[in-house]
Amino acid sequence: MSVLTDLIYAGSNAVANLTDGAVTAAIAQFGAESKLAFPDTAYFLPTIYAATGVKVKTIGDLTACVDVLKSLITNKPELGDALNAGLATAVGAEILEALKYAAGESPYKDGAGIGFVPDSVIRSLGVPLVTGDIPGVAVVLGQADDPANVALVVKEYQTKGLLTFLIGGVIDQATATGVKMGLDYRVIPLGYDVTAVTHVVTVAIRAALIFGAVQPGDLAGLLAYTKERVPAFVNAFGALNEIIVSAGAGAIALGFPVIVDSDLGDVQVPGALESVTDHLQTVARSLELRNIKVKNKNIDICMGFASAFEGEIIRKGDTHAEFYSGSNPTVELVVERELKDVTDHKITIIGPDIDESDDGEIVSLPLATYVEVAGAKMQTDFEPVIERKIHHWFNYIEGVMHTGQRNLFRLRVSKDAYEHGFRLKDLAEVIYHEIMDEFDSVVDKCQVTMITDEAEVHRLLEAEAMPRYHARDDRLAAMTDESVDTFYTCVLCQSFAPSHACVVTPERLGLCGAVSWLDAKATRELTPTGPCQPIAKGEAIDARKGAFESVNEAVSAASHGATERVTLYSILEDPMTSCGCFECICGILPEAKGVLIVNREYTGQTPSGMTFGELASMTGGGVQTPGFMGHGRHFIASKKFAAAEGGIARIVWLPKELKDDVAPRLNAAAKELYGIDNFTDMICDETIAVNSDEVLDFLVAKGHPALAMEDIV
Repeated sequence: MSVLTDLIYAGSNAVANLTDGAVTAAIAQFGAESKLAFPDTAYFLPTIYAATGVKVKTIGDLTACVDVLKSLITNKPELGDALNAGLATAVGAEILEALKYAAGESPYKDGAGIGFVPDSVIRSLGVPLVTGDIPGVAVVLGQADDPANVALVVKEYQTKGLLTFLIGGVIDQATATGVKMGLDYRVIPLGYDVTAVTHVVTVAIRAALIFGAVQPGDLAGLLAYTKERVPAFVNAFGALNEIIVSAGAGAIALGFPVIVDSDLGDVQVPGALESVTDHLQTVARSLELRNIKVKNKNIDICMGFASAFEGEIIRKGDTHAEFYSGSNPTVELVVERELKDVTDHKITIIGPDIDESDDGEIVSLPLATYVEVAGAKMQTDFEPVIERKIHHWFNYIEGVMHTGQRNLFRLRVSKDAYEHGFRLKDLAEVIYHEIMDEFDSVVDKCQVTMITDEAEVHRLLEAEAMPRYHARDDRLAAMTDESVDTFYTCVLCQSFAPSHACVVTPERLGLCGAVSWLDAKATRELTPTGPCQPIAKGEAIDARKGAFESVNEAVSAASHGATERVTLYSILEDPMTSCGCFECICGILPEAKGVLIVNREYTGQTPSGMTFGELASMTGGGVQTPGFMGHGRHFIASKKFAAAEGGIARIVWLPKELKDDVAPRLNAAAKELYGIDNFTDMICDETIAVNSDEVLDFLVAKGHPALAMEDIV
């Protein structure tokens, strides 16, 4: 084992000396008081902050950090001590990467990778990680002897839906071999220097801070969280040097096994450091070491099918065929039928396919995706749940892009997909396969009809689709928390936030924005022992606050006793906990007697003096923080939003994009509740003011109703 530990210490000492020199040089160049920070994070230098609690704000703060780094390098022969030296390498890499930002601009541009991953991206990845759409995280670094081996491994991770980070020469090798890269494809080039590995480390560490409520300075808790709850591993290609080995030791300390493609002989640690020289076995062994289970999607289509393709953007110049509601009638409809009326796996095409016109112009056609399902346990309420999944399934197809739903959508098929033989029947095959896979507990038979004949699409739209859409909307609009006798828990996010539990009601969807009451009801039917369990509502302890004894008992049980009381309609008294992947966060603005709401896409300052990330860092991980609350976008216009504090009339500031998005529903709710027309015109946004005094001046000028209410604290 001495050979391995010697390599680790050699690398750690080299990084320590390099870091020490870099800090000294930076102080000389910029000054000790010069500010230092990674962009778009509330966690300072995350590795140092999480491990020690130290908030690095200036270059001068790094001097003490270098001393801590050196103290971890004991040069003792035991492997445990050597792994601590690996952590020192991670700290040194973080410092070296942070110093690249000392000049005040990103050093990562012009194809040099993306560098630091912002907090907002990590939060956006929370839902696909907990649902298994992203089953794991692969770190691929180094430079392979044969670029084809990089492509083989990375493309397999991509088709399995993993999030893959590239570091070093493998970036160019992946590019040269046709690997599609970018966050949209879940293959992310970080940078060419081995120190860029710190940007993966900080993703894992911030997951512990954001989702796991690990407290800064709790190194043991941090290492336990990353080992148990972050399904990551490292693949190292090509020749190893002492710095790569030392960085690998840091990964192992975090619980991430390292698989190399060179023969280490006896210098292996089973389960932690292993050689896999056959690249056909690299992926399988990597997944096995982290116990990552990937459900194979064997659909008979000519293109790849995986969640990794969900963010693919198909530009107009790359489009062969487009189905767009702005140009032609479009419909997506799922309907329940009697078993006798459905022929299983029957696929019908009515109208021209996308190959019936190939004159070089974009093929523009109407499209109705008409799905008929039948099953002994099927319910009408499940129709829109299945229907909404069409958006995701189409986007999982390589070379297909889908936006919108119902009768308002755009679907594009790329030239590349068309040239590979992709046709309408392939869309139908995907729908059939996924329905029978995901909804097999309620769907026994399914048939799919794809219609491009304009008259037939119009007929379906007017005779069946629109009446059904309106009926569903009317039923949903009529549903209130008072009109049902059952709420649902959702603990899907407990794989990352073990003490968090959502309570989903008709008027309050899950804070991630992805789970409505109908979704939770369907999930319970589909998976009786799954993440959504019923709560018999019973009588309210306090109807205004939304306090129920049954809810308290359910949340206490679901959170393993971490949370004993929850109010559903208050942000000040026992607010619902958050996991960290909320779409928005609400915080009080006392001087305006109101609340501000900010969505994670907004990167600027708010009138509270904090960014989204800074506000969000005060909640999440399953803790209750009175005055702060994570929630979904749709909840903003709910009549139950902060009802205990006065409701939506308390909303005084929203980012412009968010305000425009929620305006129709929020204005309608304000009109119904308070008789106010165009309420959002009274709400300030960043284009009007961010300074709290200027926000208050705007609210006074508009006569905002919050100003006439009691103080909110």
